[in-house]
Amino acid sequence: MLDIKLIREEPERVREALVKRQMSPDSVDQVIELDEKRRALIVDVENMRSERNAVSKEIGRMKDKAERQAKIEAMRDLGEKIDKLDADLSRVETELTDVISQIPNIPDPEVPVGVDDSDNVVLRTVGEYPEFDFEPKPHWDLGPELGIIDFDRGVKLSGSRFYVLSGAGALLQRALIYWMVDLHIQQGYLEKYPPFMVRGDILYGAGQLPKFKDNLYRDAEEDLWMVPTAEVPLTGLHMDEILTEDQLPLHYTAYTACFRREKMSAGRDVRGIKRGHQFDKVEMYAYCKPENSREEHEKMLRDAEETVALLGLPYRVMLQSTGDLGFGSHKTYDLEVWAPGCGEWLEISSISNVGDFQARRAGIRYRPADGKNTQFVHTLNGSGLGMPRTLIAVLENYQQEDGSVVVPEVLRPLMRGCEVIRPA
Repeated sequence: MLDIKLIREEPERVREALVKRQMSPDSVDQVIELDEKRRALIVDVENMRSERNAVSKEIGRMKDKAERQAKIEAMRDLGEKIDKLDADLSRVETELTDVISQIPNIPDPEVPVGVDDSDNVVLRTVGEYPEFDFEPKPHWDLGPELGIIDFDRGVKLSGSRFYVLSGAGALLQRALIYWMVDLHIQQGYLEKYPPFMVRGDILYGAGQLPKFKDNLYRDAEEDLWMVPTAEVPLTGLHMDEILTEDQLPLHYTAYTACFRREKMSAGRDVRGIKRGHQFDKVEMYAYCKPENSREEHEKMLRDAEETVALLGLPYRVMLQSTGDLGFGSHKTYDLEVWAPGCGEWLEISSISNVGDFQARRAGIRYRPADGKNTQFVHTLNGSGLGMPRTLIAVLENYQQEDGSVVVPEVLRPLMRGCEVIRPA
């Protein structure tokens, strides 16, 4: 959430940011209008309460019963007016919060202006493209032939965009998750195993509600929501807390299953397992002081790059444009791996500096060592890495002409002696 002072004092900056994001700037005018109403109502209510307090003291000193009763009646009318203004103030404050909560973060000046992901900028490409003496297969052919991906039974169980991993496929996915979590621990992250369901206020604090309500799964009876990413519970861990300066930075990593309706991506990536309603992801997350968030962002990018490099996958680093930038992000790097069977680059990680956007919504502050006023922390998040696209990249890059798939060396200790996945 943006600071109301920023919108009030620098409205043109916010309007410009919205235009760069390909959004209407009208919400800025709505915020300013509602903020003015709110402040005027606060003045009126405070003046009336002050008057009521003064008259109440005066009534206590009155000896004339008739005059005293008249004042009491007048104060009763004034009380009704105060109640009405309080109700008006509550309504305006709710409306103001609703409008502000729909305004995205302001892009960093380094973020290129663009319409969509086609305007993202390639910063560097790392690794060599694999060379094949045969036509590489896409995972949607390779997986079933190996007997490790079952699309039909996934649909049978849950419908479209679901699948079943079997045997070496399930083991490979589990090995990837375990290995990535362990690597992040070595990189300095503390492992967390959070719930896969959270309360609505946790999603609000992470910036998922109300913006992405239609893309989330909810248990209406218990009013719990399935997490779309571990970023959500990792944000909620310190919601409404005041940390001390010596606690920062905090680095967390967590594995969760993730659940998304994918309504916003209807018609995209319909083949294979590139985009599903349920998927696994290992997350990196950081809390830090504002002056350190740029440094933390680069650290998280290096950690994600190391993860991809150790798997031996060719990848490229992208800087997202304003047209592709996530709702809460100030600046985001994408890591994309080359999938030779699909013949495309697949995003397997987004590493975002969110600034104080989430902390402001979630009420996460820290107290400086000098004891001065508390400040909002900055938060950062990154996939380290996301499944199933990492699994896709491994299968397609390590495939052999006979249809087998070589297991990357770093995963072999977790594969029960399996070094090559062969057709069933």
